[in-house]
Amino acid sequence: MRVVLWDTRKLDVAKDFAGGYGVGQFPGGGGIGGRIVRHFFKRDYRPTALVFAYLAAIFRKLGHKVEYALDDVPPGADLYVFNPSLITLPLERQAMATAIAKNPGAKVIVTGAVAHSMTEAFEGLPVTVVRGEAEQLLWKLDDVLNTTEGSIDIGKVADLDQLPLPDWSPFAYQKFRIGFDFSQFPTGLIQQSRGCTLKCNYCPYIIIENSTRVRSPELVAAEMRAGIKIYGFRSFKFRDPLFGVDRKKIFRLAELIGKLPTKIQFSIESRIDVLRPDVLKALREVGLTSITVGIETPSEETLRKYHRAPIRDDRQREFVSLCQSLGIRTVAGFMIGFPEDTEKSILGVLRYAKAVNPTFANFNVVTPYPGTEFYDQIKSQIETFDTSKYTVYTPVLKYRYLTSEQVSELHARCFLSYFFRGRWFWANGPIVWPWLQKLGMKLPPLPAGIHAHEGPPPPHSGLSVINKEDCSTDDRRNVA
Repeated sequence: MRVVLWDTRKLDVAKDFAGGYGVGQFPGGGGIGGRIVRHFFKRDYRPTALVFAYLAAIFRKLGHKVEYALDDVPPGADLYVFNPSLITLPLERQAMATAIAKNPGAKVIVTGAVAHSMTEAFEGLPVTVVRGEAEQLLWKLDDVLNTTEGSIDIGKVADLDQLPLPDWSPFAYQKFRIGFDFSQFPTGLIQQSRGCTLKCNYCPYIIIENSTRVRSPELVAAEMRAGIKIYGFRSFKFRDPLFGVDRKKIFRLAELIGKLPTKIQFSIESRIDVLRPDVLKALREVGLTSITVGIETPSEETLRKYHRAPIRDDRQREFVSLCQSLGIRTVAGFMIGFPEDTEKSILGVLRYAKAVNPTFANFNVVTPYPGTEFYDQIKSQIETFDTSKYTVYTPVLKYRYLTSEQVSELHARCFLSYFFRGRWFWANGPIVWPWLQKLGMKLPPLPAGIHAHEGPPPPHSGLSVINKEDCSTDDRRNVA
C-alpha cells in the first residue's frame, strides 16, 4: 500500500506544540523592535511533528511504502494520512477534498489532537477520523481501514517501549533547527514520557489522558544514538510535558546520555517542583542546555480559578537563578488575555516576568482549546471560532475590560519591554551567546544557600519535588 503523510508549514505553524493543536509565531507588532523579535522566531525550521516520524516507522514496519507531501497532494496513493493543527484546519480540509477528488478509491484518515476532540470539524468529508493516539495504528490499522463509521477510537499505546524508533528519513531533517534552545543543529524531537498527572483546565496535554507513561532509559538512549548516527542530530528536544517525574529513570538516562559517542545538546519541559538541583546538575553535565517551564501569571486568584496551584515567587526566582548560574537557558511561558484581564493585570505579568528574568519569556495570549474544560467554561466569551487565529499570539476572546486591539498592543509591548533592557542582557547574554564568556562576561553566581554539587534539598527548600497534593490540584501550561 502506498501511504502519503500530508503536511503543511503555512501560517507559521509548529504542529508539535500545544499538545498537537499547534502554535504560530509572534506577528511582529511594535515597530523595528517587534521585527527583531520576530526574526528570532522566523529563523528556526521547526521539526516535523514527532507523530509523523512514528507513523513513517509504523507503516514501513507493516510493509507499506511511505511518502511525505508538503502542501501538494500527489495522486495515486492508497492511503492519505492527515495530522491537522487548529491553525491549518481549513487548509487541511481543502487538501482532504483534493485527495478524495483525485483518488476516488483512496482512503483518507485524520489523526491527532484536533481529530480526537473535534470529530465534527470533518463532517461532509468521506474520511475516517481516528481518536486516540495515532501510533496505535501499529496494531489497529486494519480496524481503521475496515470501519464503516465516520470515526473510530483506537485508544492509547499501553507500552511505549513497544513502538519502533521514529523514522525521520522522509522529512527534511537536515534543516531542523530550534535556536532558542540550542546552538548545535540539526535538532531531533524525542520523548522520555507521555501524559501529565496535573489538572490545569485550559491545558491540551490532558485531553487524551491524565496520567503518565514512561519509556525505558535504555531505549531513549538508543534512539538518541540512532539519531546521531543515521540523521546527524546534534541536539534533541524532549517533548514530554512533565519530564523527570520518575527520578530514578532520569538519573539512569543522564548516565546513558553521558556515554553517547558524540556530545549532544538537549532541552526538556517540566514543572519547577520536579527539577531539583541535583537533577539539574546531572543533566547539565551531559548536555542539558534549555528548560521550558510554565509560570503563567503572578495572580494566585487567576491561577486557582483555572485549577492551577501557585508556586511561591521565591521558588520560581530561585529556580531561574540556579539555571542561569549553571548556564542553562530557561524558556518561561506567561499568559495574558484572560477574559477578566485589565491593562493593569497584564502589565503586572510583564513586571513579574522581568523580576524572574528567564532567558526567554514567551507571552502567550490565552487560547481556548476544544476538548478542555476551559473551552466549555468560557465558550460564550469566545469572539471567533476561526481556528486559523488560534496561534497563541492572537486574541480570540471577548474581554470584559479590554478590546482585542488593546490586548494585541499590550502583547507586543510585553515582548519589547522584556527583551530590550540591560538586566536581561547581563543575566542571560553569556548563556545565549557563550562567546561572551570568553570576553570576560561571567555567568551569574549560584543563589544563596544552593550548591550545584548538593543532593536533594531539605523539605523546606523551594525546590522540593512535586508531591501528591500538587498532582491533584495543579496543571500544565497551555503551550509547549
